[in-house]
Amino acid sequence: MSKMNRRTFVQLTGATAIAGAVGMPHIARAAGGKVVIVGGGPAGATTARYLKLANADIDVTLIEANPTYHTCFMSNEVIAGERSLESIEVGFDALKAMGINVVQDVATGVDGGGKTVSTAGGQSFAFDRCVVAPGISFDYNVDGITEADAEMVPHAWKAGPQTALLRDQIQAMDDGGVVVIVAPGNPFRCPPGPYERASLIAHYLQAHKPKSKVMIIDPKEKFSKQGLFTQAWKDLYGFDTDNSLITWNPASKIGALASIDVANKTVKTDFEDIKAAVINFIPAQKAGKIAIDAGLTNDKGWCPIDKATFESSTVPGVHVLGDASIAAKMPKSGYAANSQGKVAASAIAAALAGNDAPEPSYVNTCYSIAGKDYGFSVAAVYRYNADEKIIAGVKGAGGLTAVDASSETRAREVQYAYSWYNNIRRDIWG
Repeated sequence: MSKMNRRTFVQLTGATAIAGAVGMPHIARAAGGKVVIVGGGPAGATTARYLKLANADIDVTLIEANPTYHTCFMSNEVIAGERSLESIEVGFDALKAMGINVVQDVATGVDGGGKTVSTAGGQSFAFDRCVVAPGISFDYNVDGITEADAEMVPHAWKAGPQTALLRDQIQAMDDGGVVVIVAPGNPFRCPPGPYERASLIAHYLQAHKPKSKVMIIDPKEKFSKQGLFTQAWKDLYGFDTDNSLITWNPASKIGALASIDVANKTVKTDFEDIKAAVINFIPAQKAGKIAIDAGLTNDKGWCPIDKATFESSTVPGVHVLGDASIAAKMPKSGYAANSQGKVAASAIAAALAGNDAPEPSYVNTCYSIAGKDYGFSVAAVYRYNADEKIIAGVKGAGGLTAVDASSETRAREVQYAYSWYNNIRRDIWG
């Protein structure tokens, strides 16, 4: 893998072959045990599915609050009117068909000592091993706005109704208005996401509301794939000109975010008051609430783990993965969560069989679509460094789309993105 060139890697990540080839070593089949998984997103569902693939005798229960799941990846296309909300919705029937007990309920407690998970519906599930994959929760730490205001100022950072709400607000706004995206500070789910969102909203405005603009207010001085995004904005939306559809304002340029006046749709920074037609406020983030309540987080709100197995550093027998975990250098992305689910499934299946965990490997690919036939990606392979107890990138594996890539390559990247999406959905939820 370390000698694989980027083109071959990207082609493979558009197919299911890579999903099974990386991060899921062979495990000898043995007697089962009980595993309870909290969260049916990419991390939790992958772990459930690959536990059953590793050993069909393992008793797997997956607890998920919602009857279906909406993927955050590709949700920006919904906001831009390029696909329907239904197209990013997945169900759990295929997991049920594998013998996984899918419970629609809200997990409210994880007792690591008593080895039980309790739910809002009054149920209790015993486990030998538990997986907590709760995604993120929000920290509304800006004056003037609370979580209740998300119905007027949507974050759309958990896909579903919020995605549709932001889409509908943009479609209803008058031409000539400004869509203000307030990006969060690091770390947060999907680092390129706010900038892909700005791109695709600009794509929609260019076609339907050409007098309107997108403004990004950012606490960061740099962001993921910045060179590729700014090149796309120049190619497609007049970036760095007087007529640019997109402006990016780091704190050094416009001042730090001071407050949000929800009623008057005004974003206030140290230097300016910005009147918006639509405000997309993406709050600061931390691990999902159940991880916090279960004592799985550190003082910054994220979950420290053994990066070889994703077992919690604070509660033995409980594994935390996906966005909630501290898995740097892996980003908080859907594909990273999928890869981590396979590593965790391998480690748990081995532990239940009384064996040592296999040597893990991990993979991530992240596609961004900036406009019609205009995409780019980053891909990376990771190994566990046992000496330093870190996840480290494999030198020479993966890579980044070239800034000066041809239009044919840009268009091909979009098709790779769609192929990747279709295949990873099947790999996670069956």
